[in-house]
Amino acid sequence: MEDERGGLVPDGATFARALDALKRDGSNILLVGEETEAAHETVCQRLFGPPERESVYRLQVSGEGTRVACESACHAPEANWFRTIEYSGLATEPGTNPTVRGGPESPRELGIELVEAVDEFADAADGFEPAELRVCVDSLVPLCREYEIETVFRLLHLATSRVDRARGIGHFHLPLARDRDVVSLVEPLFDAVVTVRSRDGIAEQRWSLRDPELSTDWLELSRPN
Repeated sequence: MEDERGGLVPDGATFARALDALKRDGSNILLVGEETEAAHETVCQRLFGPPERESVYRLQVSGEGTRVACESACHAPEANWFRTIEYSGLATEPGTNPTVRGGPESPRELGIELVEAVDEFADAADGFEPAELRVCVDSLVPLCREYEIETVFRLLHLATSRVDRARGIGHFHLPLARDRDVVSLVEPLFDAVVTVRSRDGIAEQRWSLRDPELSTDWLELSRPN
């Protein structure tokens, strides 16, 4: 079957096996699509996992005023399983004080703090089971605006590599159009790109995996139960 762009759409079983492999082996997912906050939030809820689920370690990386999805999606009832890193106060010039007291002052420090947080979770878990670690970064837009793309790329490489080693699931919000240059530049770091949109009040998603034959058509996006 072909999608609306004339490309081949994988059958349900093939795509389901590909998603199972991402859960089993660890994966990093880039979420794109502008002016679709509700759709970003719905995907975030699915990838972060239900908050009542135990034995899932959740790391939220965001900052006040930078979130597009995590305000209600990223929370957990047990503090030992949940940690937040605020990065909205990253300094744009040497010596600038961060807005968030005690927060990282540069992308490099942010990357180090993220890795250290995952390491602490790994020690508490005595090693992760597949998909036991969930990481949400919401959003990448302020970093892309304030820093050179090479700096952001190095940060993302550090973060995605650590998630891969933990066999976790990381998702990174970049609420921009799919065809923006910055999306193309960072896309190679990710196992999948999920584009979200809203049409006639209905949220939709389209998955694009590294294998070009494993891309879906637009699918209705419903909130998890």
